Amino acid sequence: MDNFDSLWRSLSLTSYKSEAAVLPLQPEEADSDVEALKQRANYIDGKLENITKNEAEQQLEFLLSNLLKYGVLIASAVVLFGGILYLVRHGDEPVRYRIFRGEPSSFCHVLGILKAVKSGSSRGIILAGLVLLVATPVLRVIISFFAFLRARDFSYVAVTLLVLTCLIYSLF
Repeated sequence: MDNFDSLWRSLSLTSYKSEAAVLPLQPEEADSDVEALKQRANYIDGKLENITKNEAEQQLEFLLSNLLKYGVLIASAVVLFGGILYLVRHGDEPVRYRIFRGEPSSFCHVLGILKAVKSGSSRGIILAGLVLLVATPVLRVIISFFAFLRARDFSYVAVTLLVLTCLIYSLF
């Protein structure tokens, strides 16, 4: 071990002069696998396609992602606020499971929920948050429908209209 330490000290104390040699690098061949894949990815159905998104597509994607993100956050905050109000007002009441009370008829429609929110009902606030949560993806599909209609991409317009019809049908 002592020999190793003395060798290490002698090596670290001596300075070495080294020269760096500059070697020119050969440029990559154009027919490399990566370039071939990039060229094949640009050709769809024998036509040269642009695989990058233009500014309008990027703005639409940004709008839709923010809509979903903030829609869920706002809906969650409304439900949480309504839940806190409900617990403050009714948290100490005993629970009676022997008596079943269905949902009041005023909560079966959006206008009834809005009236309950206006009156300060905590259950109405919770239901309003749930309506916001359901309305968020529906609004996303509606925006997508108009974006595809504006872009004159009628195959996506038809698919989006079908999805929107299914969503609206399932709500009623």
